Order: sequence, then C-alpha cells, then structure tokens
Amino acid sequence: MRRFCITTGTIFCAAMALAGSGAVCAAEAPAPLRPAADHHQHLFSPAAAAWMSSSIVLAPVDADELVAQLDAAGVGRAAVLSAAYAYGLPARALDHEYARVRAENDWVAAQAARHPERLVALCSFNPLKDYALLELGRCATTAGFGRGIKLDFAASDVQLDQPGHVERLRQVFRAANARGMAIVMDMRASRALGRPYGAAQARVLLEQVLPYAPDVPVQVSHLAGNGPGFGDTPAREALAVLAEAAARQDPRMRQVWFDVAAVVQADLPADEARRLVRRLRQLGLDRVLYGSDPRGASEAPDAWEAFLRLPLEKAETARVARNVVPYLR
Repeated sequence: MRRFCITTGTIFCAAMALAGSGAVCAAEAPAPLRPAADHHQHLFSPAAAAWMSSSIVLAPVDADELVAQLDAAGVGRAAVLSAAYAYGLPARALDHEYARVRAENDWVAAQAARHPERLVALCSFNPLKDYALLELGRCATTAGFGRGIKLDFAASDVQLDQPGHVERLRQVFRAANARGMAIVMDMRASRALGRPYGAAQARVLLEQVLPYAPDVPVQVSHLAGNGPGFGDTPAREALAVLAEAAARQDPRMRQVWFDVAAVVQADLPADEARRLVRRLRQLGLDRVLYGSDPRGASEAPDAWEAFLRLPLEKAETARVARNVVPYLR
C-alpha cells in the first residue's frame, strides 16, 4: 500500500485552487543542509578569558551563548573544548596553576551540564605537566566529563622531535585509551616559538604516539594546522603524511578523525580550495568532521556557509554534515 505525505503547504495550495484564487504554489523547498554537530567549540569562564586576553582579545562565553550560536547555525550538538590548558603555558609562571586548571575544567563541565542534550564537555591540560595524568584521571571520573580530553601542542610547547615529549604523550594517550576517553588535539607545533613542524613530526605521531590509543577516537583539529585558511605549508606537509596513511588503510589511522575548524574560510582562494578538497578526498570524507572554532558570535553560521562553497560533490558535503564522532553521539 502506498503512503502519501501531505504537508501543510500542499493543503494550502489545494485550498487556494478550489477557491479559484489563482494563487500559484511552487514545490516546497527542501530544508537547507546543516551539520549534525560542531566538533570544535569553546566556552571561556571570565577568569580564563581574562588570563588569555594577555595575548588575544577574548570575551567570556557561557553555555547559553553557545547554544544560541548553535541555534543560529542550525546545528544540534557541539563538542565543548575546555581552555584550561592555557593555565599551563610554559612561558608564564602562575601561582596555584593546577588549581586553576581544575577550576576551569569544572566550570566548563558545569556549563555544559545546563544543556546536556546539546553540549559535551572535554577537559584539557598541558600534557607535559606533572599533574597531567592526575587531571586526566580526575576528569574521567567527574560528572560531566569522562568522554574525552583536549590537548593543544602549540600552547603547551609540545615538540614531537623531543623524545621526552613523545614519551609523555605516550603516557597520556595510553591513559586516555585505558579510560575510554577520546583525544582531541591541536597538533601544530608553536609558530611563535619557531618549533619544527611538518612531515617528520607527523610521522612521529603516526608511528610512536597513535599506537598507544588504538581503541578511542583521536580527532586532529584544524586539519593538522591551526588556521586560518589552508596556506600553512608545514601543516599541509603534516596532513599529507596522515592522509597518505589513511588512503593506504594504515591500521593506526582506524580511529583518527579530522576537523576542518578555522581552515575553511569564506575568502579561501580557489587554488587552496581545490587543494583542500583533494586532501579531504584522500583522507576519506567519512572521517572529516565539521567544526567552526568561532572567534565571535557571528562566525558559527559563516563557517558552515564557507564549507558549502568548497568544490565538493553534494553527496560529499552531505556526508560531512552527517558525520558525528562517537564521543558526541
């Protein structure tokens, strides 16, 4: 038996026709394509915003503001990445550092808990600090966390060509894997400090770090760079190593995902857009995640509009829109 779906628009058009009104009704337009989730968002407490504003202008953002941004962008859920790692900046000494890290992580968790159906909080810390494993364990057993951690290599001055740093990352990855916690990482080394970064560092990650977290999602933020745009040559070289591994179905890449936050810009030059699309296809669109990482309330909708301008096939764009990493489901 056939079933017919009759919309209110169809009923209205039929009524107008019967009334002889002469109204012309076009077919109803399909709903615009929107991403199911934003995999790269942040909340900032007033204390964290003030601390971080010494290097960038940053305003506090709470959960209600973020949900309003998601509503404006037509996005259902979001990963909320704590910025507590910023209290562990190597270049800035701070009294009661670990207490501040804990407080920021707890503030983010409490904010996300106000909208549990929309927001998932991930705690963060500098992985090189003595308290890193302690905080990971605390987050794993704290209400509101437990799904994942966020690492920022540049802010923490993690250097993948330093054996001691690699060993610390192994410990963190192993502990996260044992706890079933996903790992979201900005793996781009510090530009400000001129740290080496490129294909060699990506190979270290692939060969010496990723094997220690084989059972949990690992999300590479900003397509292995930090944006804006896709013009960072060392980041493109690093991404190429990981994309080639994904294309040859390297088992170490089985749980690795990539978000496009801050890379896809409205003013992305056409040649960069084509280069980016080739790389996304090499990665496999099934492991590409939408993320915005907005720097203001108006940027979240704009980020998706920018993504829609990429020269992807409609089915490819729809694939990315549907992708939701397991920790956010």
